[in-house]
Amino acid sequence: MKPILALLSLALLVACSPKSETQTIVTVTDAWCRPTPAGALAAACYLTLTASADDRLAGVETPLAERGEVHTMDMTGGVMRMRKLDDGLALPKSTPVVLKPGAEHLMLIAPKQQLAEGGSVPLTLKFAKAPAQTINAPVRLPAIPHGQGMAHDN
Repeated sequence: MKPILALLSLALLVACSPKSETQTIVTVTDAWCRPTPAGALAAACYLTLTASADDRLAGVETPLAERGEVHTMDMTGGVMRMRKLDDGLALPKSTPVVLKPGAEHLMLIAPKQQLAEGGSVPLTLKFAKAPAQTINAPVRLPAIPHGQGMAHDN
C-alpha cells in the first residue's frame, strides 16, 4: 500500500508542477542612434529585433533622456506623420523587425545631453514576454546607400 501512495504522491506532484515554458528570446542587431544638435528636443534610434516566439516591443528607457517611446512614421496625403505606438510594436516569431529612418523607430524625448557621433546610448528594451535587455547603441550618421554618394566627373 505504501508504494502505491508514494506513486500517487509523485504523480500528483508532477501534475501540479508548473509546465516549463521556453522563454522568449529577442535578438538585437544593428543598433544605432542619430547624432543630435545641442538642445535637441528629441533623438532617434534604430535597430533590428528578431524574437524566438511572438512578442511585442513594449517600451524603451535610457538614462540619457526624460523618456523613450516606440514610434512609427508614415506619409499621409503628402504629409509625413510621426506618432507613438501606445501598444508597442509586434515582433512576429522568427521575423526580423527593422526599426529604421522613415518607419518604426525609437524616439528619445528630451535628451539630457547632446548625442555626439562616436558616443553611445544605453537603451533598455522592454518586451511583453522576453526579459528586458540593455544594449549600447553607437551614435553615428546614417549609412549612405550605395550609389547615392556625390558624383565626381573626371
